[in-house]
Amino acid sequence: MRPVLFQAGGFSLHTFGVLVALGFIAGIWIATRCARRAGIAPEAIQDLVIPWILLGGLAGARFLYVVSYWDQSFAGRPFAEVFQVWNGGLVFYGGLAGATLVALWRIRVRRMPLWATADCLAPGIALGHVFGRLGCFFNGCCHGRPSDAAWAIRFPKGVIPGDVPVHPTQLYEAGLNLALCGALAWLHGRRRFNGQVFSAYLVLYAFVRMFTEWFRGDYGYRSNPIEGVFTPGTSASLAPLAAGIALWLVLRSKGLRESAKPMETTSPPSALP
Repeated sequence: MRPVLFQAGGFSLHTFGVLVALGFIAGIWIATRCARRAGIAPEAIQDLVIPWILLGGLAGARFLYVVSYWDQSFAGRPFAEVFQVWNGGLVFYGGLAGATLVALWRIRVRRMPLWATADCLAPGIALGHVFGRLGCFFNGCCHGRPSDAAWAIRFPKGVIPGDVPVHPTQLYEAGLNLALCGALAWLHGRRRFNGQVFSAYLVLYAFVRMFTEWFRGDYGYRSNPIEGVFTPGTSASLAPLAAGIALWLVLRSKGLRESAKPMETTSPPSALP
């Protein structure tokens, strides 16, 4: 655990903030590679992510965190702490919702192809999330429930209730997101319809999240694994799961109909007698 990467005088460089920034850079890198393959200008993707998706994602992630943990972390404290995202405190689904809303607006304004653009962004979302979960690991948040597994980790005294070894859930999710990024990048080169990669991301990440939630322990000290079924993250995963399945079915049907349309041909002019 290393929440502060560098400190000099009154300046502190927080590990979580650095890794979130690296996540956005990595996400842009793979999104622009997918954009070239899809015939979309990489510069358009870059302008979409910075600053629009970046600001929308951070605002949504922080807003949902503040609303969810107001009584525990913010009530009665200086209001300025609401904006101190470098100390941690972001909810991924809030960030995904905020980034999606802003992206929809900017894609419409710039008249970019909606679902082809979303397909380019999907692998980058997964890759950026890898860095975000590593930031959680170094910050000590989003930790797992107590475990006696050989790979369980022990955080510094006072971080985990009971000061016991716990599941490294942050690393579980980081590894699964890295695998998800690879799978989505592979699918992008083989997609059959626009929106296929993005809808696949929604479905597959929902399962990734529900799996890792089984091992989470930061919603309150607990040792009963069945409680993982009812965590807020598990419940929140149902919405993207349903949306992903619906998008897949609707966009697949639309794509198949469009591919089945007969090509327009023009007959050569008849020769005059």
